[in-house]
Amino acid sequence: MANNPSARKRIRQTAKRTERNRARNSRVRTFLRKVELAIAAGQQDEAKVALQAAQPELQRAVGKGVLHLNTISRKISRLSSRIKALGAPAQA
Repeated sequence: MANNPSARKRIRQTAKRTERNRARNSRVRTFLRKVELAIAAGQQDEAKVALQAAQPELQRAVGKGVLHLNTISRKISRLSSRIKALGAPAQA
């Protein structure tokens, strides 16, 4: 247990930051889930709109240090290619 004032303060700060990060991560997952559901349903237009709504939230998570830039870039890239593939005719 923390015995000096600075250590107690660090515990308080960590708890606050953890709560904020958990909320932000939850928002990111919610936005991503909406995109995934639209892709699974085969609705390209809805998926595009959902991805456009998700991108600012994802970038905000990067800016706040919750997620890494490359992680978000990779997710956006993969989702974009999956959405694009919805509109393309199936290759045999």
